[in-house]
Amino acid sequence: MSDSQPILEVHDLEVRFRASRGRVVRAVDGVSLRVGENEALGIIGESGCGKTTTGKTIAQLEKPAAGRIVFRGEDLVTASRARRRELRRGIQFVFQDPQSSLNPRMTIQEIIAEPLRAFGEWRGAASRDRVVELLDQVGLAPAALNRYPHEFSGGQRQRIGIARGLALDPDLLVLDEPVSALDVSIQAQILNLLMDLRSERSLGFVMISHDLEVIRHVTDRVAVMYLGVIVEEGPASEVLENPAHPYTAALASAAPPAGPDERRERIILAGDVPSPLNPPSGCRFRTRCWRADAVCAERRPELESIGTGGRSVACFHPLDLRAGQVAAAGARA
Repeated sequence: MSDSQPILEVHDLEVRFRASRGRVVRAVDGVSLRVGENEALGIIGESGCGKTTTGKTIAQLEKPAAGRIVFRGEDLVTASRARRRELRRGIQFVFQDPQSSLNPRMTIQEIIAEPLRAFGEWRGAASRDRVVELLDQVGLAPAALNRYPHEFSGGQRQRIGIARGLALDPDLLVLDEPVSALDVSIQAQILNLLMDLRSERSLGFVMISHDLEVIRHVTDRVAVMYLGVIVEEGPASEVLENPAHPYTAALASAAPPAGPDERRERIILAGDVPSPLNPPSGCRFRTRCWRADAVCAERRPELESIGTGGRSVACFHPLDLRAGQVAAAGARA
């Protein structure tokens, strides 16, 4: 864990969705997280692992079934409606697809000022000046004010989405795959913009992504999710370069090499991701894990500290961080 003062603490978060025939999807099943002041936490995992649902619930766009979301020392789950509304100003969400998240019938000025209007801060000319200021912070000219989203490129639309997220001066941005819908040539520009904004505004980030290089580049720490639970957490560079959980090792092995001289053996996992309607007993990763044994089917492993530097892993048989077992794992998977 980071030594910085926590701006956000999530304890035993559960999110459930009703499925057909009365069945329940446990999309998030006991997740705990911590984000310090001006810290960037990455959440990674395959599609459907619960990372976006976790982010939306932190930003109060989904309702938790259980758990605590403590922001600035106050629990958003148990706070009164009025107090929760006020606290929500400090947590803003930036959506994955800038095209679908911007209302095509609204001008850019109206889109960015929408949070100001929602919180009673629309003040005519002063509001317009605020929008111009926000556009400047994300690298767009005032000429954008009266134009519509379809008149902009994907990268420009994402800048508009970021400007909207900054309108209420939040302390924490939850970013859901903020560059995955963009061309590779534009991704670096948006990531550099986010890093600059974080430095200038002392922002905290929760960055959700399946792209390990994005997480490595932008975040301080990373939490690895699989089927609704966190299986590993720690400093981003350490976790991604020297994973302790077999699932993290498989994710890291699938990432493109960092350079032409890097050699990486791919770990091919057996089978498919189980259905969240009927997850495996015990360890949820055991049906695809080459290290699983009987105990993995009997008990669910808890996140436990390993080594130094805030590393933790939920695994009965973690990889030896000293022995370089990741490379050998590919041959056994």
